[in-house]
Amino acid sequence: MGTREDVERSAAGAPATSRPRIEGEREAEILDAALRLLRETGYDRLTMDAVAAAAHASKASLYRRWGSKAQLVADAVNRADSAFGAPAPDTGSLRGDLLAANCGAGGLLDQVPVQLIAALVTAMQHHPDLAAACHESFLNPRFRASRAIFERGRARGEVRADLDLDLVLDVLPGVFLHRVLLRGERPTQQLITQVVDDVVLPAVRPLTP
Repeated sequence: MGTREDVERSAAGAPATSRPRIEGEREAEILDAALRLLRETGYDRLTMDAVAAAAHASKASLYRRWGSKAQLVADAVNRADSAFGAPAPDTGSLRGDLLAANCGAGGLLDQVPVQLIAALVTAMQHHPDLAAACHESFLNPRFRASRAIFERGRARGEVRADLDLDLVLDVLPGVFLHRVLLRGERPTQQLITQVVDDVVLPAVRPLTP
């Protein structure tokens, strides 16, 4: 027996392999509608019917363009992230880069990416197709940008050579999202600065002989 999405796709008469040209402003309208509904209802309650109605489009045309809800949501998330820019500044210091990346547009103080993460984190555990699509279009580019910050810091001598960069780049967003999403604290630049100064920089600093 197929999933509800399989049934909807079949009823819409839209094979997933067909990819007609929905682009430009029309594509932006559909992706914005999907993003708005995702933030309002969460992934599980979001339907292609609802997106089609909000964007004044046919469900068949959505399935022909994106093939699945996961693909549509991943493209919508990627569009939102692109609108705010990837956080990859180069200020000349590790501390400056971390603060600029996480306190500016697209960073941890930006409500859009934080709300998207909150809306998707649970759904990604239960929907492998969504997890794969979001890693490819939304999360992996952010991981690469964060890693580049630490690699530049290592080249400047601010980060010790034996440090596991893949481990340390999760520290700041991990602490911040735990405080904000699980403990209900207000997201502030002061919190980011404190984590950078008291946790991240001491952990990565080269050891003195």
